[in-house]
Amino acid sequence: MAQQTVPQVFRNTVQKYGDRVAMRKKEFGLWHDISWKEYYEKARYVGTALVSMGLQRGECVSIIGDNCPEWVIIDMGIQCVGGVAVGVYSTNAWPQVEYVIQNSESRFFFVENEEQLDKWLNFRDNVPELKQVVVWDLEGLRHFEDPMVMTYDDVLEMGQKVAEEQPHLFERRMDEVTSEDISVLIYTSGTTGPPKGAMLTHRNVTWMAGAITKDNEVYDTDEVMSFLPLCHIFERLFSVFVHVTHGYTVNFIENLDTVTDNMREISPTVGYAVPRIWEKYLSAVYIRMSDATWFKKMVFGLALKIGKSRTTLRMNFKQVPLYLEALYQLACLTVFRKLKERLGFDRLRVAYSGAAPISPDVLHFFQSVGVNLIEGYGQTEDTGVTCASRIGQVKFGTVGPPLTETEVKIAPDGEILVRSPGVFKGYYKNPEATAETIKDGWLYSGDVGELDEDGYLKITDRKKDIIVTAGGKNITPQYIENKLKFSPYINDAVVIGDKRKFISSLIMIDEDNVVKYAQDNKVQFSTYKDLTQSPDINKLIQEEVDKVNETLSRVEQIKKFTIIPKKLYEEDGEVTPTMKVKRKYVNEAFKDLIEGMYGRK
Repeated sequence: MAQQTVPQVFRNTVQKYGDRVAMRKKEFGLWHDISWKEYYEKARYVGTALVSMGLQRGECVSIIGDNCPEWVIIDMGIQCVGGVAVGVYSTNAWPQVEYVIQNSESRFFFVENEEQLDKWLNFRDNVPELKQVVVWDLEGLRHFEDPMVMTYDDVLEMGQKVAEEQPHLFERRMDEVTSEDISVLIYTSGTTGPPKGAMLTHRNVTWMAGAITKDNEVYDTDEVMSFLPLCHIFERLFSVFVHVTHGYTVNFIENLDTVTDNMREISPTVGYAVPRIWEKYLSAVYIRMSDATWFKKMVFGLALKIGKSRTTLRMNFKQVPLYLEALYQLACLTVFRKLKERLGFDRLRVAYSGAAPISPDVLHFFQSVGVNLIEGYGQTEDTGVTCASRIGQVKFGTVGPPLTETEVKIAPDGEILVRSPGVFKGYYKNPEATAETIKDGWLYSGDVGELDEDGYLKITDRKKDIIVTAGGKNITPQYIENKLKFSPYINDAVVIGDKRKFISSLIMIDEDNVVKYAQDNKVQFSTYKDLTQSPDINKLIQEEVDKVNETLSRVEQIKKFTIIPKKLYEEDGEVTPTMKVKRKYVNEAFKDLIEGMYGRK
């Protein structure tokens, strides 16, 4: 690419689009537009203020808060003056926030509100290298005073004053940024051990912004909805890097409780979410249909059968007969069109699932109803994407072929190795972990998979998660877990069986759907724990497990299961911010439940 730094790409896009809408946010019931020119101006003031306060090239600045225009403006301002932007999960407890600030040696810390500021107050004496804390939402902080704390508006005002005195300072700093400079530090979710800061260079992120849209194009007229954590590479790609490369509009949700309402309002043209979100949408459809009249159930069932027949052929690269295509178009007109409108999917040209494996059955369902859901595969260490299917060429059970300029090979032990311009520079201040992950230019993914005859990659499991039973059989738990999660009543599952005589599973129920089932069937309960221990609910889950067992070989079948009697929370370290269960934690925390399934306490 001719432009290999974020500042270069950003400046060119601003010059091209100027007064066009770059972002929208909703306040007091109304959507407000932010133009590319305003985006640039505010990023310029943020960056200039930071330079005037002493930020040097290569130094880190951390940001914590929910998705909003201020977050990305600050992010862009930092990168444009040669700083390294470090996102912190807004749901992190203060010791986790302290770890990131200390590990990254951040010099400045931008926080959204009082809640996030309180976290810093818990560890302020432990981070002497921190020069200033900046708050952008002052609700509840009107009378708070501290020499270390200033407001976002103060920063903008300072930046404007410095920009007037030194009009070329910002642009000069932009020009000094090189393609090999670190653009962002992305901290891994920490499913095993403390998080590691992955160093992504400007070349990494600008290359990826072009690579993921080479085969599945995005246009400057597209609209996306920003709601996944911005400090995760998945959201950062679409809300920052691909955004400034292609010039479409990013819409920020009001809050996590309004995602489905905002989806209907915005009706984005490009969608993306983690598997759990797609699973929730799917279960909502099935639950809603369970309350429909017999006629509507019959019509939907028939339309879905037609859609699935067509999709099965298409996802196996087979010709669809004309009669089936005609029936499918009729089903779209009479059933699927209205369904997509109600979900806010009516304008979706393409939708991505990433950050964790998705059940092929979920993918199959959405493809069947006309939602072009595509699974991508990658990790933070290769800037988020290794493989992605092309529109109209989604192959059942695979994550698609490698991106252009990306090489994938399978090691003798089955591990997936990746080489591309997106492979990261290494882990910040962790040469040992870097040496274990990058060898001879190849990224060792930690995942196990295989390439088929068409060059499509199939993921088997995480290398460290593969189960070897007492009988010596290799079992891939992810495959079984994804089948279980297809049930509207199962939120998540952890399959157990390493060195055991048979396979068992810990089940996390889908609270909303199970509660509705309990109410519809007069199952009495008073607490969540009561619900999980109800014989009727256990019978319901047994029926769902039995359905899955019918599709598995005898050695893979789940002989026993236990419903976890509590909800799992990210704040308690039980799941990651992208809703992946921390397997190691669950195995340790519910050791007694596991041993109970094997007759030992």
